[in-house]
Amino acid sequence: MKRRAVPFRLPVLAQDVLLGLFVAVMQVQGNAAKPPEVGSRPLTDLGHLGYVLLIVSGLVLAVRRRWPAPVFITTALASLVYFTVGFSDGPVWIGLFVALYTLTAYGDGRRSLVIAGVGIAVLATGWLIAAADIEPTAAIGWVFFRIAASVMATALGESVRSRRVIAAEALERARQAERTREEEARSRVDAERLRIAREVHDTVAHAIAIINVQAGVTAYLLDRRPERARDALVIIEQTSAQALHEMRAILGVLRSSDNGRVPHPGLGQINELAAVAREAGLDIKLEVSSPAAPLPSAVDNTAYRILQESITNVIRHVGPTQVTVALDYGTDSLEVRVADDGGRDASGDSAADPGAPAENRAAPGSSADPGRGILGMRERCGLLGGELTAGPRPCGGFEVKARLPLVPAGTVHP
Repeated sequence: MKRRAVPFRLPVLAQDVLLGLFVAVMQVQGNAAKPPEVGSRPLTDLGHLGYVLLIVSGLVLAVRRRWPAPVFITTALASLVYFTVGFSDGPVWIGLFVALYTLTAYGDGRRSLVIAGVGIAVLATGWLIAAADIEPTAAIGWVFFRIAASVMATALGESVRSRRVIAAEALERARQAERTREEEARSRVDAERLRIAREVHDTVAHAIAIINVQAGVTAYLLDRRPERARDALVIIEQTSAQALHEMRAILGVLRSSDNGRVPHPGLGQINELAAVAREAGLDIKLEVSSPAAPLPSAVDNTAYRILQESITNVIRHVGPTQVTVALDYGTDSLEVRVADDGGRDASGDSAADPGAPAENRAAPGSSADPGRGILGMRERCGLLGGELTAGPRPCGGFEVKARLPLVPAGTVHP
């Protein structure tokens, strides 16, 4: 197996040290090899000050990225002293141009530009004053070259910094967008899981409650009244078949590759729901006003599920009793009310069978686990921007009231 070649790259500090040595050598060699100008000082004057300035302005570049502003100030002072003393003009400006580029390329933007601008202005003034009596006069063109080159080095560094900042911001926006997409995906998954959990709870809880009641009736009547027991078994068969059908529909959403949705039950099936509840022993009284317009699908399904869950709770926790189901269609909301009269008296009367003993019926509070029915109904109302209250009635029994806006506050997927 061939090993991939790893590109060799010097550390940043090593690169800058080599650059500083190179610039220092270039400045010293360039000025030493250049014939001295008329009237200029030799580099060896004042204790070899010219060589010292050339070497310092080159070697200081070794720390240019760590301290860009001090490095620029050092090279600028070296340049001013060099030309003010009157040393021979030459490539002494290499270190200065590199320092200016570094100041704006690795600086902090506006502050670095201000420092560079002030520095160039001071340098230009000093250079022009030092070249006031230059001979020949045409040699002053090198002063304007140094000024123009300083401005260009500053502009180049700022361009590089701006591109780096733009690239970093684009990368951060891409990362933020990726995080947002992941969070939205998790949110959609959680919402879908909650929706399926509510659907499964409503379907299974209602069916199991009906089956439980009818199974108890069947066990009691099997020997005494076989024809009634046969009717109860038929109800168990029909209820379980309907529950299986709804479960298949719900699970089919999970198996669908195109995220297709199946039709959800609505208030159009309220009569079938009431019929099943009557077979379970409840005395259902429907009070339904006429709707002014068709209901939104989300409101229709939520209202049905609230009725289903409320009736299921009556079957589980109260047993045979009278239940009032009221639907009030308003102009901007639908009000749903389910109220039961509570448990029957101790006489043992039962709508399922007059002779059934009291211990075969569900009693109020008989369930140790209150379940998540009311919580699920509140969640459904909350998704539509509605509200739900549930509690005991002053005259006995229990009441569930819900108000569902016909124009939901947000997009809702039932």
